[in-house]
This record gives sequence, structure tokens and C-alpha cells, in this order.
Amino acid sequence: MDISIQIIWLFILAIPISCISWTVTHEEIFKEPRDFCVECSKNSRLLVTRKLFYLFTCEYCFSHYVTIFFIIFCEYKLLLTDWRGYLIAGFALVFVANVYMSLFGLLRQAIKKEKVEIKKIEIEEEIIQKEIK
Repeated sequence: MDISIQIIWLFILAIPISCISWTVTHEEIFKEPRDFCVECSKNSRLLVTRKLFYLFTCEYCFSHYVTIFFIIFCEYKLLLTDWRGYLIAGFALVFVANVYMSLFGLLRQAIKKEKVEIKKIEIEEEIIQKEIK
């Protein structure tokens, strides 16, 4: 595969990796299983059990395993055609996916802040309208 095609694959393949990782570790649909995993990761007696359950609460950690799945599923290699290509692809995909998740997190935070500010302005306008009447 040509290097330019490999780079395109890198940036496109990181999108579903980041999407799956973010959804499992942050979104409401997985809240109950995630809460269970948080509890087990804090209270389990065995170190291996704590680490296993922590995997489902950290988007960075979870993205490694999602990346492994996608590398196997798509047989994606980066730069080299042997096992080293898989290794390089894995770390590159994790990096790009986590950049995407960081940008998405910042975007969501900015949107949330904007909504709070809008709500505050609406409440202030309601108070002013009541004082006028």
C-alpha cells in the first residue's frame, strides 16, 4: 500500500476507534455497566481484576484494545509490511484516536459552557422582565 494511502487510512480508521472508545467510556448508554466497572476497579481485592475493570472506564486504555480489534479486522499496517507495521500502526492509531477524543471533549465542554451562559442570560432577562412589570 502506498504511504499516502496508509496515512489516509490512519486518519480515517482512527475515527471509529475514537467513537467506540468515547461512547463506551463516557456516554449515558453505557452508564450502568461503566459504574459497575468503576466500582469493581476501586474495590476488587485482586490487582488484575482492578486493572481489567479499569479498562472500561478510561478512554485512553480502552482505545488500545479497540485499536487491536481494528488492526486485526482491517489488516492495517503502517510503513512496514511485517509485524513491525502492525506495531507502528497500533500506536499511531491510538495517538490519532486520542487526539480526536481530546478535541471532541474540548468541543463538548465549549458547547456545555455556552449553554450554561445562554441559560444564565435567559434567567437574567426573565428577572428584568418581572421587575419591569
